Amino acid sequence: MSSKADIKAWKAQLVDQAEQQILKLTDSDQFKKYLNTLAKFHHYSARNIDLIYAQNPQATQVAGFKQWQTAFNRTVNRGEKAIRIAAPIIKKLTPDDQKRLDITDERVIVGYRYLPVFDVSQTSGEPVLSAKDFVKENLADHQNVTSLYNAFKDYLNQQTDLKISEVPLATLNGAKGYFQPSTNEIVIGGDEPDNALKLKTLYHEYAHSQLHGLKSAFKDRPRAYQETQAEAVAYVAMQNIGVDTGNYSLGYVATWAKDKAVIHSALSEIQQVSNKVIELSDGLTKQLGLQKEPEHDLKKLSARALNQSYQSLQQQVQQVRNPQQKLELKNKLNDIHHEISNRTQKQLQAFTEENPSIKQPKSELNQSLKR
Repeated sequence: MSSKADIKAWKAQLVDQAEQQILKLTDSDQFKKYLNTLAKFHHYSARNIDLIYAQNPQATQVAGFKQWQTAFNRTVNRGEKAIRIAAPIIKKLTPDDQKRLDITDERVIVGYRYLPVFDVSQTSGEPVLSAKDFVKENLADHQNVTSLYNAFKDYLNQQTDLKISEVPLATLNGAKGYFQPSTNEIVIGGDEPDNALKLKTLYHEYAHSQLHGLKSAFKDRPRAYQETQAEAVAYVAMQNIGVDTGNYSLGYVATWAKDKAVIHSALSEIQQVSNKVIELSDGLTKQLGLQKEPEHDLKKLSARALNQSYQSLQQQVQQVRNPQQKLELKNKLNDIHHEISNRTQKQLQAFTEENPSIKQPKSELNQSLKR
């Protein structure tokens, strides 16, 4: 059995491995690989993104051994090596603890444990589809990319203090757009014929507004540093919606100081803004009806997946304005509702059979499950 010292050394080695990988990001191709990881795992902390990238840069979706079985009907292949991610150890504080520490938080993180997870490529079973598979398919259409660009521009104009405007490309001296900190304004070349490039430019300039505006803590970063950060956010945002930006230049990270703290700080800032852009884009693509639920055999879905699909469809029904789309979504919602109801009835029936002393009137049971 491993000693505490061995476990501590192993954890330190795991983190050090991640840091060494991050320090290699002064190479452009390595940086692209890291940003691809960031786009895939934007819900994870920067710490865990670093850990996943260091252990498997090609990973696309990770879950625990049992979660692959129960939530996705997949099994981990024999002999696969786990990826380790950090999970916080949380302690509930007593009133005396809060008084002693002079804090009001009821829970605090007292440490981390490293849990094993596996990438989907390490498993076999039912296909794993996500909404992004369908977003990518829909955004291959010229009109849908334009719709997302216009929706993002309208959101920023109406819901933030930014002002987005368009001017002819000929007036921009070769640029595709710019952010003006003094007026908090983003200007985009409105007659850019490449709609994907136009959307990426808006993401790029939005990143500047968040990272390098007058009130930003990072406004004094060197110009090359700022451009690399903004381009990185735009790259992550486009990767998230499945639009290929491989033909656009990402630039080099070699302009950054080869200092561990500086690089980690820069990546942390990129992650913060990338997460914000991804959440905004996901919300807008849902409102535009560009995200379609994957076609699954409902009977093969886990209870958790059913509930997630039900909640997602409920939101889409409320947001969609097109009557035909609304009807299709309602039909899907009804199918999932029936599957959940049928499963619940079977579970309750099995429970009453195992516990004959508990009486459950069938008529009331059936009524309670009807809409």
